Amino acid sequence: MLNGLLQVRTTSQPEAYWRSLRYFNLFRLTVAGTFAVTYAMFGVIYTFGASDPKLFFSVSVGYVIFAGLMIVPVDVHWPRLNLLLSVQVAADVLFVTLLMHASGGIYSGLGLLLLAPLAATGMLSRGRLAMFLAALATIALLLEHSFQVVLLDGDARGFILAGLTSMGFFATSGLAYVLTKRLMASERLAQKQSIDLANLAQVNQLVIQDMPDGVLVVDEQGRVRQRNAEVERLLGKPPAIWDKLLLGHYLPALSECLQRWLENPRNDHFELVAPATGKRIQARFTAISGDEGLGAVIFLEDLSRMQERAQQLKLAALGRLTANIAHEIRNPLSSISHATQLLQEEPDQDATHVRLLQIILDNAHRLDRMVQDVLQLNRRDRAVPAKIELGPVLRQFVNRFLQTENIPAEAVVLRVGEDLTACFDRQHFDQVLWNLCRNAWRHCRQEAGSIRLQAKVLPPGNVVQLDVTDDGPGVAEALRTQLFEPFFTTDSTGTGLGLYIARELCEANGATLDYVDTAQGGHFRVGCPTRGF
Repeated sequence: MLNGLLQVRTTSQPEAYWRSLRYFNLFRLTVAGTFAVTYAMFGVIYTFGASDPKLFFSVSVGYVIFAGLMIVPVDVHWPRLNLLLSVQVAADVLFVTLLMHASGGIYSGLGLLLLAPLAATGMLSRGRLAMFLAALATIALLLEHSFQVVLLDGDARGFILAGLTSMGFFATSGLAYVLTKRLMASERLAQKQSIDLANLAQVNQLVIQDMPDGVLVVDEQGRVRQRNAEVERLLGKPPAIWDKLLLGHYLPALSECLQRWLENPRNDHFELVAPATGKRIQARFTAISGDEGLGAVIFLEDLSRMQERAQQLKLAALGRLTANIAHEIRNPLSSISHATQLLQEEPDQDATHVRLLQIILDNAHRLDRMVQDVLQLNRRDRAVPAKIELGPVLRQFVNRFLQTENIPAEAVVLRVGEDLTACFDRQHFDQVLWNLCRNAWRHCRQEAGSIRLQAKVLPPGNVVQLDVTDDGPGVAEALRTQLFEPFFTTDSTGTGLGLYIARELCEANGATLDYVDTAQGGHFRVGCPTRGF
């Protein structure tokens, strides 16, 4: 950072000095040209050139020529700044003193023209050089008036005016030097602070970009000032350039939430759905500098990701319980099942004993299935996705499913192309489909074509959509939000883990499993990637 400041000090400031010197030379050229052109057109005006018109005109022309010649060394930056400045100010003192002499001396007022060059000296040079040139202008002014008094019978009282004017020379040079020094100190401080602010802004931008949540910064007019890449993933691409985008044009629902927050800052959490992406989002508002009128920072959290984290916590907890469940439940359960089977083989049992023993055996089998389902949770981390040819794999699955579940062949309709492929663990794929098809058969009319499997590729070709539908009553709207929750079931003989495990296995393979709202029947959709993830 210090190197950057030194570079600014040694390059940009001298260039600014040369630019200022160019402006003062333009001022010199304008004053001299005005005197020369005015005298050439109108002759003597007021006291200008009254004492010696020819000398006044000659000096004006020479002053113009000198100012014109100074354009070249100022543009080429030669010689050194202080040397060129000293030459120019000394020439100004000479030309202005001669113009003043040709116009009647100190009373002509032309001595005040030296204030501009002396101010330039104070701004562009060190203090001692400024005082030296002010002293040079004072000596020239006093010598000229002394010449007027001694040789031309001038008024000696003019020494008072000459003295006051000379004091003005020193005051102008000193004041310009002090003010310029303070200005330079302020400029260096501003440059240092601008570098610090730029570094801080860059750090803030990096932090914002790496945040897992979306971040939007809006001003008091609702205009988007800053955002990170996560915003586009959650809300979709904007319809216009970000720097000119109003929040109300981008997402009206979020703009309404902003207005509600401005009316009641205590209510700073809102839930909404982004139409472009269909994601459920939680928006949290924070005022900038503690003042809502200056704008707000909006943090956008993906509720599905929050739910996924919660499910992962549940999965971890269930995983830790798996070993204990296997040892503490399966062994006694096997003993109960075996003992029940032995009791069923006893002769001379009445109907009541037979029914009670069957109840015990059925519930033991149900508990065993639940343990098996819980054990499947550990298989998520062992997913090995591989390329699957969906046509042959789905036909083999349907044949195996029909034989195992003792279902008529005409009950399942399969529609799949021969060239469709997906990236999925084969064992996981069979387990997910088996769960979906068994649920479909349980709730459908169990007629010809009651279960339909259809696979197709979605543009741009990186996802295969597999739909499993049935002609049953479907899932009640009030129960759809709980479909994939663990241990939720509407079947008294079910464990409530089938759909939950199916979704977990899909996510382990980079796929998705959702329930699709349809007018009639149940409809589950699996989105499988066509390539590895």
